[in-house]
Amino acid sequence: MRPFFRVALLTGLAAVIGLAQQTIPLPFKAGAGASPKTYPEKQYFSKAWHTEVVTDVSKPSLMVYKPLAGKANHAAIVICPGGGFMALSIESEGIEVAHWLAAKGFTAFVLKYRLAPTRGDATEEFEQLWRHNKEKFRELIGGTVPLSMADGLAAMTYVRKHASDWKVSPDRVGIVGFSAGGTVAAAAALRYSPESRPAFAGLLYPATSMFKAVPVPADAPPIFIAAATDDNLGLAGNSVAFYEKWTAAHKSAELHMYARGRHGFGMHKQGTTSDRWIDEFWDWLKMEKISEKL
Repeated sequence: MRPFFRVALLTGLAAVIGLAQQTIPLPFKAGAGASPKTYPEKQYFSKAWHTEVVTDVSKPSLMVYKPLAGKANHAAIVICPGGGFMALSIESEGIEVAHWLAAKGFTAFVLKYRLAPTRGDATEEFEQLWRHNKEKFRELIGGTVPLSMADGLAAMTYVRKHASDWKVSPDRVGIVGFSAGGTVAAAAALRYSPESRPAFAGLLYPATSMFKAVPVPADAPPIFIAAATDDNLGLAGNSVAFYEKWTAAHKSAELHMYARGRHGFGMHKQGTTSDRWIDEFWDWLKMEKISEKL
């Protein structure tokens, strides 16, 4: 094959691989304080975060990634990318994670939960507000956070209810979230109903201080937590505190605190021990007997 055509073919395959096999609109309630308007969803490469992002989500949805042929383990996972409730780091904390887990046998669902509407580049706006005006940042996202958490629970309910459509056991559906998505996943692990209970939860450098007074349920799922000690958003302590909350309630928890990796390491390779988080997550899933084929 000529080099030109080989490159063109590989480029085309890469584009196809990045696409979800199906996108499912999620049912949702407007919620108190929600904007009555919908606005166009945007996707672009963020120079601030050096990755592809999605912004201005006003209608939640699930992007479906099915397991490779012969690999299906009848388990599923809802993946919640982070981005400060202003954007979704859709590639590094969503699609790449989905592909990795689908190759291992999971049916993966990347959740686009509702975000605060923004004007220009949401990631640059976030960086400015986080550094210089946290009060304005909290005001901007304040009405959106409950809606994002509600979307996480709605995603769990939907996937469990329709599990047979993907040949998945409803009792083998879990959730993993990154940063703000970790907040969404933590809410799902704390505030579930029988219809939305996750079989397991993974929290990557989550923001969880808001759950300090929320009790751990009696039948709380096992939980995996990972973060970097040098988290530049100052959220490392959230992971330690949430781990201690779970273990104080005598529930199964595993914590990985990497020396370096900063905030938002996701699937980025940085030459630090945080590069291996997903392998360690997989080892944990095997230990919990979640990844085994039925």
